[in-house]
Amino acid sequence: MTVQQEFEVLRRVPFFAEIEPPKLKALAYVSERVRFDDGKIVCRQGDPGDAAYLIIEGEADIVLEDPAAGPVTVATLRANELVGEMAILTSEPRNATVRAKGGLVVLRIGKEPFMRMVREFPSMAVSIMQELAHRVDDTNNQLRAARSEINQLRAKTAANAA
Repeated sequence: MTVQQEFEVLRRVPFFAEIEPPKLKALAYVSERVRFDDGKIVCRQGDPGDAAYLIIEGEADIVLEDPAAGPVTVATLRANELVGEMAILTSEPRNATVRAKGGLVVLRIGKEPFMRMVREFPSMAVSIMQELAHRVDDTNNQLRAARSEINQLRAKTAANAA
């Protein structure tokens, strides 16, 4: 993929919509196109956040690794979605593993260029905050559903025991 093609990919993503073309081309130039086969790890929970990944083609599962419960897939991201940005923004270790679901092609955006764009373009920062807020809302809904299911199982177990 040429820098021009990567630029065109970035331009279609809402996060990058208001970035000036020369700066977006510079971001495309310092980014790296990477391919992952099915099941391959893009980044692992607990690793430092050194890059964000823009999905160009395919899907990626977001997996929480829990020693007691095992791996749990909590989301699947698709083309034009960004993953890995939370670890960059918080400077905390990655809170989930990202695994290719089928063939996956991403644009790897290093931490420094990504943060430079966030600082220079407040609209990008606002878009990222909105996306993260949606993800938190989705997670809260999943937690509510899981809690409801647990309560139903407890009630059913208690009724069977009585």
